[in-house]
Amino acid sequence: MLTNDVLDKWDRESFFHPSTHLAQHARGDSASRIIAGARGSHIIDRDGNRILDGFAGLYCVNAGYGRREITDAIAAQAAQLSYYHAYAGHSTETSITLAKMVMDRAPKHMSKVYFGLGGSDANETNIKLIWYYNNILGRPEKKKIISRWRGYHGSGLMTGSLTGLELFHRKFDLPLSGVVHTQAPDFFRRDDLTQTEAEFVAQCVQKLEDLIAAEGADTIAAFIGEPVLGTGGIVPPPDGYWQAIQAVLDKHDILLIADEVVTGFGRLGSMFGSDHYGMKPDFMTIAKGLTSAYAPLSGSVVSAKVWKVLEDGTDENGPLGHGWTYSAHPIGAAAGVANLRLIDDLNLIENARTVGAYLKDGLVKELGSHPNVGDIRGDGMLCALEFVKDRPTREFFATDQKVGPQITASLLAKGVIGRAMPQGDILGFAPPFCLTTIEADEIITKTTRAVVEVLGKE
Repeated sequence: MLTNDVLDKWDRESFFHPSTHLAQHARGDSASRIIAGARGSHIIDRDGNRILDGFAGLYCVNAGYGRREITDAIAAQAAQLSYYHAYAGHSTETSITLAKMVMDRAPKHMSKVYFGLGGSDANETNIKLIWYYNNILGRPEKKKIISRWRGYHGSGLMTGSLTGLELFHRKFDLPLSGVVHTQAPDFFRRDDLTQTEAEFVAQCVQKLEDLIAAEGADTIAAFIGEPVLGTGGIVPPPDGYWQAIQAVLDKHDILLIADEVVTGFGRLGSMFGSDHYGMKPDFMTIAKGLTSAYAPLSGSVVSAKVWKVLEDGTDENGPLGHGWTYSAHPIGAAAGVANLRLIDDLNLIENARTVGAYLKDGLVKELGSHPNVGDIRGDGMLCALEFVKDRPTREFFATDQKVGPQITASLLAKGVIGRAMPQGDILGFAPPFCLTTIEADEIITKTTRAVVEVLGKE
């Protein structure tokens, strides 16, 4: 116990935590959770508590915890070759193998993958390559990026600007110029409750057209979007949304970046969200599911159309001036190779599809008629509940009531991790793909108890 107490002290004195209320943590006003181990869909904290992780870390431990196939591959790679760079045409066996495996799974019109470390740096790479692309094509004015409110694309300078969540802009002087935002495809939060889904999609399309007209199509380089809004509330797109948006982008010669950091490699029950919703991206951002978070690795996947221009650019200007020291790190690549093989061998994408549907259906059955549950939504192994003060009028709770965090805390006390999503009273789930129906039943039962505990019975 002494070691634990010392660790807690060191944590508050020395560790700068991301996405944390810094003052509360440093003072000891908020709980410190130190994780000691994990296996399957469960984590174990320093006091031996076994907790069902209904969010797979941060939507990322897709294969589940404690997979020896992946950890052994990491150890073997570290022993054989712990590092070499990828600059100037250098490669390692694992980085080449992983690139081949990614491209075998990607939509057929995609061409090459550039490896980084995290989703934020992959999206920075995407924007930099898009600017380069338009400069090579002699279109130096075509540089603006359209993102969407409630979207999440990282927390760097450019990627934090692309992110459409106020928390990531406040007091950071973001968004930077050159990034503009359009309406989120969140049908539940539409202003006009009489709208049909088709009418709402038409409104989203019209707002995008209006924004393009106001900014000038000749100044807009790309549109970035998650196939399913993730941190913005786990919001699947309305029917026909991506086909309608794609038509607008094609008309105005605007590139599409599909941010697949959350959805890539099976979370929707399909290999990629782009396949799932019929998108045709020019860039795909990959990260979390690439290694199931056993090692940091990300990727920017570029289409054949884009790759040809990049090649032409280096013929004209010499080597591409972009790279990270740890691009295609062999340990990360070894984790990726083992992870993708394991997902195939265990048929985990099919499990994500079937058990994910079971989880959502069970939550609908138990809580779908609760007067304070406004929406239960999701696709594949993604699910969210949004809470309201009054369901018929869709009146929301006051922010200071913190209904979502209260329910999340109640659920955690019962041994299940869900995530209180920002900008709404939303409880999100994104479990590991290995989740069983027994574990899904536990999430359903304990979520129901937590909702009743905070909001009362129906």
